[in-house]
Amino acid sequence: MSNLARKQQIRHEEKTAAKQKKQQMKKRLFTPGEKLLFLLFALMICFVGAKIVSTQAALYEINKDIQDVEKEIKDQKKINHDLEAQVSEESTYERIWKRAKELGLDLSEQNIKVVQPQ
Repeated sequence: MSNLARKQQIRHEEKTAAKQKKQQMKKRLFTPGEKLLFLLFALMICFVGAKIVSTQAALYEINKDIQDVEKEIKDQKKINHDLEAQVSEESTYERIWKRAKELGLDLSEQNIKVVQPQ
């Protein structure tokens, strides 16, 4: 083999060695195990996010129901108060006495009984 051929062969070997070095240096950035961990972490983040959103939606619904019930209670209290006012208006002494006269009842001292409160 001549010197020239020998130099060409050495250069060729150096080039292939350099390529192999580059291939060896081109190491994977992440291993498959790390990729799996990243995937699991991303899925966990998505799951937790969805859980938070669903919990907030449930809380919103419950608060809405509570407000509806409080409104109904307020309306019912107003109705009760109006009815109490009507009862007190209808149960005045003058009104009862007028109604008794319309029905033909008469006040007689012999029929009056005094009831003592206990």
